[in-house]
Amino acid sequence: MKYAVSSYSFSQYINSGKLTTFSCIEKAKELGFDAIEFVDFGFPEDEAPREYAGKLAEEAKRVGIEISNYAVGADFLAGSGGDLYKEVERLCEQVEIARILGCPTMRHDVTGGVTEHVYQGYENVLERLALGCRRVAEYAGQYGIRTMTENHGYFSQDSLRVEKLINTVASDNFGWLVDMGNFLCADDDPAVAVGRAARYAFYVHAKDFIVKDGQQPDPGKGFFSSRGGNYLRGTIVGHGDVPVVTCLRALKRAGYEGYLSIEFEGMEDCIDGISIGLENLKGYAASVF
Repeated sequence: MKYAVSSYSFSQYINSGKLTTFSCIEKAKELGFDAIEFVDFGFPEDEAPREYAGKLAEEAKRVGIEISNYAVGADFLAGSGGDLYKEVERLCEQVEIARILGCPTMRHDVTGGVTEHVYQGYENVLERLALGCRRVAEYAGQYGIRTMTENHGYFSQDSLRVEKLINTVASDNFGWLVDMGNFLCADDDPAVAVGRAARYAFYVHAKDFIVKDGQQPDPGKGFFSSRGGNYLRGTIVGHGDVPVVTCLRALKRAGYEGYLSIEFEGMEDCIDGISIGLENLKGYAASVF
């Protein structure tokens, strides 16, 4: 098993100026990770993306760490002015960034949901979403890059919805970035959801949340609301309510052998949160795999 960390996990230090997306590479190596993944919004606006990606790849090679994944935003309903084919073209350009980074996978969103008050649910837009995903997967496949979506963004977050999308796309080059914690944003039981998702997994995020019942008073700063009104707060892997070990067992049963990537978004110091989370995750994985 290989362990990765998302550059997003370092957001506290990046936002405060203690680290840059670039310097996260050496920090990830120092903390004991085998790989780092990058998100597109971490790239500076004043530098050409391809040039910056090349510099990141060179630095990772110098440090001796792999780049495991590239994660980008997308919206096949509203993105690129609502033009599906322009949004596909834009994502194909992002595949070029993944090529330069040298990573084997690229994760993209599918939509934030229907923005207007119209009679459209997930089923109504499924074919359009699948078409966009299929076109990008076909383009990436010629370069040996596998594409995937994540249970992310409320609208396309439930395990049953994402499973239906993947089976509608029906491409061997399109799979699932399974985020253990994100299911809770749609009030989906992570143990059940990962059990459903594991056989489609191309990549895995280990993420933890503290959960408070929505019928209780608002717990305050640091918490946000799930789609159903429960309260969630990001925390260190192993410190929250996500059944990480149960999720790992489901992945083992499905034969998953890919990366386990820490995605930390808690209030704790991010370096402490990442390093403690990695220690916990390695311990859990050792007991399961």
